[in-house]
Amino acid sequence: MDKMKRLRSDWRYPTTLLCIYGFLSTVKPLEPFLIPFLTGQDKNLTTEQESEEKESCSQVVVQLWRDFRRCYSSRQLLYWSVWWAMATCGYNQTVNYVQVLWEHVQPSQNFSIYNGGVEATSNLLSAATAYGIGFTDVRWEQWGELCLGGFSGLGAASLFLMTFTENIWVCYSTYAIFKCLYMLLITIAMYQIAADLSMERYALVFGANNLGALLLQTIITSVVVDSRGLGLAIVPQFIIYASYFAAISVVFSVRGLFSIYRAQRIKQEQLSVDGKQSEICEEHKF
Repeated sequence: MDKMKRLRSDWRYPTTLLCIYGFLSTVKPLEPFLIPFLTGQDKNLTTEQESEEKESCSQVVVQLWRDFRRCYSSRQLLYWSVWWAMATCGYNQTVNYVQVLWEHVQPSQNFSIYNGGVEATSNLLSAATAYGIGFTDVRWEQWGELCLGGFSGLGAASLFLMTFTENIWVCYSTYAIFKCLYMLLITIAMYQIAADLSMERYALVFGANNLGALLLQTIITSVVVDSRGLGLAIVPQFIIYASYFAAISVVFSVRGLFSIYRAQRIKQEQLSVDGKQSEICEEHKF
């Protein structure tokens, strides 16, 4: 047993396993027989048709890439998608590790805890919030980015309060608020993105945004949580998550204010042009 433990702790053991896996994953014993099988008389598929199928697959990939570039060429869609990926990453990190934070604030072996009930209640409140936003009448194309920044800031404040409080009920309450804010914003983001897309491209953009969120989450987990990275304790972790949302808030608040300023300036310039045209028309009458 000791010999086996020493073997597993040595770098050569996992390296050997990795090499074996890499070799076996590239071994494809059926590949030489695949085309002869598909082009056999009973399959009624010629070699030319087989080649055409492979070319068709390449065309699909090319078309997918073109659609991807065309979708994200819209600045508004790009900004909303960036927020989606970043906020979803932070949300997933918070949800994944909040139980550890609650255990730190109030250990389950010493007190009665209501973690399951809080999760269920927060889910219901989040669903109600997402449903209720449909009844509001807001010009999201103008005010949306500022809302992303402002509500992300409230989410950051909720996380900071959750991190530094010693009261479990404050933790529960701020977690529910944080979750409702995220569900509110992600609903708006989905609506705004879908408004600029044809239905055929929903899966492409939504899937790409979620993939971006997962990639960011992998990086943050590797750096912040993993023992091979910083390996931080739970409180410093949540300080980073709260700071992360604060950074999102600053970026999108500035962007939102700039968008509103630009829209107002364009409106004033248009009014000025219309006023001059009216004056010219009046002069011509006389």
